[in-house]
Amino acid sequence: MLLALDIGNTNIKIGVYSDEPGDDPYTPAASWRINTERGRTADEYGLMMSNMLPTRGLDAREVSAVAMCSGVPSLTAAFVEVSESYFKQSPLVVGAGVKTGIKILYDNPRDVGADRIVDAAAALTLYGGPAIVVDFGTGTVFDATTKDGEYLGGAIAPGIHVAAGALYQAASQLRHVELERPSSAIGRNTIHALQSGLVLGYAEMVKGMVARFDRELGGGSKVIATGGPAHLIAEETGIFDVVNDNLTMAGLKIIHEMNVLGR
Repeated sequence: MLLALDIGNTNIKIGVYSDEPGDDPYTPAASWRINTERGRTADEYGLMMSNMLPTRGLDAREVSAVAMCSGVPSLTAAFVEVSESYFKQSPLVVGAGVKTGIKILYDNPRDVGADRIVDAAAALTLYGGPAIVVDFGTGTVFDATTKDGEYLGGAIAPGIHVAAGALYQAASQLRHVELERPSSAIGRNTIHALQSGLVLGYAEMVKGMVARFDRELGGGSKVIATGGPAHLIAEETGIFDVVNDNLTMAGLKIIHEMNVLGR
C-alpha cells in the first residue's frame, strides 16, 4: 500500500493507494486533506495520520511505501520522520535526482516546485501532451508541458482565496462573501459586486492565461484543472478537458513506479 503526501502551504493532501488488482491504479482508495500547521511536530502529524487510516478500514502496518512532494521546506524533515517512525518506510521525496519522466527547461530547474513537476508527470501520463495544468491553491499555478515531456515553465498568480483575503484586509467596508456565481456580472449590491469580481473576474483571468499558453504551445493542448476551487472555475470557463482532484496524488504514484518499481 502506497502512502502519498502532498505538503502544500495551505493544506496537506494524503492519499492511500491499494495494491489490490482491479482497482483504478491512479485513484486513491482513500484520501484526506488537513490544514498545514508549521508548528506541529512530527509526532503530532504521525499520530494524526495513524488515527486517520482506521477510519477507512486501513492499517498503518499495511503501508509498504511512501512518496511525497513538499512546498514547505520546514515540514519536509518532519514528514520524513513521520514516514520512518510511524510507517517504517524511507520515503521517496520528489526533488533533484528523482526520475519523473519530465525534462525541465526552466532557467534554473531547482527553482521549480516539486508539486509542479509531479502535476506535469501526471498530466502527461494520464492525458498526453501538450498539456496545461492549472493548480488552484494558495497560488493559482499554470504549468506548460510539451507532448515530448518538456516542462517549459508557467505562471503564478494569487489564489482566489488569497486574493479575496487581501481585498477584505485592505478595504475595511467590504465584507466576506461566499465564493459563488452571482446572478449577473453587473453586481447591484456589494455582495454580488464582490462575487462578480472574485469569481467571474478570476474565471476570465484563468481563461485568458490558458488561451495564451495554448497559443505558445502551438494549439491543441490538454487543459487539466486541480485544487479546491477548480470545479467552480471550470463551470464558469468551460475550458478544462479534465478536472482531477487527485492529480498530484496520481503523479506521486507514477513517479514512485518509475523510481521504485522500474516501470
